[in-house]
Amino acid sequence: MPKQTFFNLPAQKRKTLMEAAGKEFARVPLSGASIANIIKSAKIPRGSFYQYFENKEDLYYFLLGEQTKERKMNFISLLKKHNGDIVEATIEMYYDFLKQMPDEDEQKFLKNAMLHVTHKVENAFTDVFDIGDGKEHLEEITALVNKERLNIRDDKDIFHIMQIVTTVAFRNFVEKFSKELSDEEAIENFNKEMDLLKHGLYRRE
Repeated sequence: MPKQTFFNLPAQKRKTLMEAAGKEFARVPLSGASIANIIKSAKIPRGSFYQYFENKEDLYYFLLGEQTKERKMNFISLLKKHNGDIVEATIEMYYDFLKQMPDEDEQKFLKNAMLHVTHKVENAFTDVFDIGDGKEHLEEITALVNKERLNIRDDKDIFHIMQIVTTVAFRNFVEKFSKELSDEEAIENFNKEMDLLKHGLYRRE
């Protein structure tokens, strides 16, 4: 997490630093990223950087975390739109994520993240339903879910369903970039896997 001095900065200065970081992490993966390039682009002294962040990893995961917050808000909107259908909301979120990446830098940033996956990177992308956000967030999601359509015993099962669905989505993102699939191919594969989850893996007797 950034230090308090980062949050004390004017909004425009925070935005400039985040944009500089986004460009550098789009150019190369985290391991090859240079703090020198980030501070040069952001036009800040190196000493100032360390007043805001511990290191480049701190900045990188903060940037991923900020993107996750946006996906969480989008997912809540999609749950409402699809009358609490978790699978349909996730399918549309996946589609939007592919189709609405605003620029080339963001695509490169995502590609670098997906092709150099660590457990921490995976967590950043799949924490759409993170109970670590607190009881209120969990209750908000649970209240929106259409439980009549799910094979669950209690509300706790909803969390595990979300973990399964978001993990499948993440694996598909990795496959899209590693195999250089088109958006259409990636969406087709994801839809097939979501359909299998929706209807079950076992034949009904």
